[in-house]
Amino acid sequence: MEKLRIGVIGTGAIGREHIKRLSERIVGCETVAVADVDRDAAERVASLCGAKCCESGEELILSPEVDAVLVASWDATHAKYVLAAVAEGKYVFCEKPLSPETKDCERILEAESALGKRIVQVGFMRRFDSGYRALKAAIKSGVIGNPLMIHACHRNMTHAATMTSEMSIKNAGIHEIDIMRWLLEEEYVQGQVLLPRQNGISRKENLQDPQIMLLRTESGVTIDVELNQSSGYGYDIQCEAVGEEGTVRLPDPATVVTRARGACSFEVRPGWETRFTEAYDIELQQWVDEVKADRITGPSAWDGTVACHTAVVLGECRESGEIRGISYPHCPDFYKNMF
Repeated sequence: MEKLRIGVIGTGAIGREHIKRLSERIVGCETVAVADVDRDAAERVASLCGAKCCESGEELILSPEVDAVLVASWDATHAKYVLAAVAEGKYVFCEKPLSPETKDCERILEAESALGKRIVQVGFMRRFDSGYRALKAAIKSGVIGNPLMIHACHRNMTHAATMTSEMSIKNAGIHEIDIMRWLLEEEYVQGQVLLPRQNGISRKENLQDPQIMLLRTESGVTIDVELNQSSGYGYDIQCEAVGEEGTVRLPDPATVVTRARGACSFEVRPGWETRFTEAYDIELQQWVDEVKADRITGPSAWDGTVACHTAVVLGECRESGEIRGISYPHCPDFYKNMF
């Protein structure tokens, strides 16, 4: 296969970013088809990248011109497109979340297991970030002793008009849910959500902001994550692991430090597009290379299911104010030992 022919479903912000990436930086592939519920938007993107504009995501998946599918549409539509791709035996990269609902994730697990090979990858790009990889290596090396706690925050400069309390966890916090599990290689057993004072600037109906997710793992590591959808100053991702013998911290993105006019300062990234550029590049290049080799090793449908189920339980915790136990659906043997 000279070039992997990719069809992209969803031409919103993340879809456009991925199409641009596939066209300009990822080698061995081309975007041959796009689809979006907004036909005009899809046609504009198609004209820019020289791709065919399909009437629907289903039509794109069925097209013989498409070898593999990238799903970047609205969260609630992810599962139906992933299932359609699996039914056709086509590799599919699905942006997070795999689905907002556990039952849909379980249907994907069942379909992929029946197929007998992994063809679904979930877009948890932080696993490909050099800082997180160094953080994980330090934890595994034992340099800080056994990990005891992790402190983290996920701050956006401002939020989309569609942001809700539920989305804050299921769409944004889903990254932290996945990456903490990956860093520690442990499952969660307990969750809680605390509600600090409401941010008056970001006040809107159906959005409690900020929120604090609290998670406890099998070995007793306690994790706290601040989800702040309107920090007012930038896109800021922080993570520190505290161990018995030391701490290790995620580095800030490399940038110059300026000393001038009586102050010392450095830039804070404005959004996810620039903060995780390299991670997205590595993630998609690996996916393209592995699909062409007929084998993928990135975040699995099981990883997507665990993250989804954890987010669902945390949402219940937020609404009830309770601390709740977390137990997961049965993990098929097909997905075991895949941390």
